[in-house]
Amino acid sequence: MFESIRIVARAGAGNRILVLGQFQGQGLDPASARLDASGAAAAAAKRAEATGDVGSVVEAFPNGKGAAERVLIVGLGARDKFEAGVLRNVAAAMGRRLAGVKAEGAVIELGPALKLAKVDGWSAGAAFGEGVGLLGWVCDEFRGTAAKAESRRKLQLSSSDRSFAEGMERGLTLAEATNLARTLSQSPPNVATPAWMAEQAAKLARRTGLKIKVFKGADLEKAKFEGLINVGKASENKPCMIRLEYVPSGSGAPKTGKYAKPAVLIGKTMTYDTGGLSLKINNGMVGMKRDKDGGCSVLGAMQAIATVIKPRRRVVALLAVAENSISDEAYRPDDVLRFRNGVTVEVTNTDAEGRLVLADALCWACDEEDPAYMIDMATLTGGVVTALGSTYCGLFCEDDTLRGKIERACGASGERVWRLPMHQEYREMMKSPVADIVNSNPNRKAHPIQGAAFLSYFVKEGVPWCHLDIAGVHATEKNAGPYIEGPVGWGVRMLANLLEAE
Repeated sequence: MFESIRIVARAGAGNRILVLGQFQGQGLDPASARLDASGAAAAAAKRAEATGDVGSVVEAFPNGKGAAERVLIVGLGARDKFEAGVLRNVAAAMGRRLAGVKAEGAVIELGPALKLAKVDGWSAGAAFGEGVGLLGWVCDEFRGTAAKAESRRKLQLSSSDRSFAEGMERGLTLAEATNLARTLSQSPPNVATPAWMAEQAAKLARRTGLKIKVFKGADLEKAKFEGLINVGKASENKPCMIRLEYVPSGSGAPKTGKYAKPAVLIGKTMTYDTGGLSLKINNGMVGMKRDKDGGCSVLGAMQAIATVIKPRRRVVALLAVAENSISDEAYRPDDVLRFRNGVTVEVTNTDAEGRLVLADALCWACDEEDPAYMIDMATLTGGVVTALGSTYCGLFCEDDTLRGKIERACGASGERVWRLPMHQEYREMMKSPVADIVNSNPNRKAHPIQGAAFLSYFVKEGVPWCHLDIAGVHATEKNAGPYIEGPVGWGVRMLANLLEAE
């Protein structure tokens, strides 16, 4: 939508578009009206279409010396229900209009309205920056000569409210990290192989100072990554485990106390999923390039953590990367796999592969990282889409403290989670007559919970752990709010907010 977006201290000569806010059922407040001496904005705010509904846009065209060439009056919704997160959609509505008129910049003056709503300027600016930054995502690198090249402008935004402007800068930076995850998700499987994902992680590490190690080949066997080895062995694109680490600058991470142990973020990163020998049917394979979205979001979060958040504790990211394909080397239903923690798994469905590679990462984290807590993100089950649709992410977490942190972080990012149960009876459903457990119970009861119950066998007792099944929320099918059709980078901003709150 835009070639680039920048927050600047002062509007340039060509940036003569003024953006004001209006609450539902109210005219323009006096302080906002004074910003347009011509009175055109106040008059426009009284027109019938000036409802003040969230995202509505009414335009005015002032005249006179020093007047803005155009005023956009954006709806903020009901004043008594207003909160900072509303501004993501407000910013998106503004951004679409600015793109439509080929604007090069705008002055955002929502401060007077925010004061009436008693909302902090920095938080409001951060949400606004996220909204316009998410809207600005573009991934054109796979278009060719048959596609018409779009003309895009460089957009500059400014505000006289310093706190709001600083918030916009912060929000835009988090949006950029989210957009990294979206671009990785959008990349097709003939490009985004496991080796390519490792290259992108290495580039991120070089840019941000993160430490990186990639386990592949003999290293996978040495580390006993049984899931990755078996799931990935049918493909010519060989699997790997990517480990990234953020270490606080200066004196480094504390050796004792609250921040001595690292947070561990784990992402399912299936670069393509055919289902393996349990082959997906009909059009079930279309879109499976997005089976890597858990890992893509973890990579985006690590960019934000290393460049913006810079938390006091170490953060370790583990991306379990493989392609689930078909050949005479493919793992089979009836195979039994023995994982590094000693748990044996009877394979009943090779299309339930994501939990096998996540099991490797969970085992490694418990054995080698001594985590303060672990959070895994995965497009794991179609069952969670049936249960929650595309409105909520399925959350499985029996640790009250960790669950509370995640829920608060989601409140700040505008991403939604819904807790699902993890009773012992669900673990019993996964028992195998041959091995310890099966990777998928043919009985479809509690399908999304089966995945979480399986993973629980690879988490040491006493280690706080949360499983987030993002299968319903990782992409959108419509252009609405700050998103266009495609990946949304779910969880990047949530993870950043969580680490910042610590």
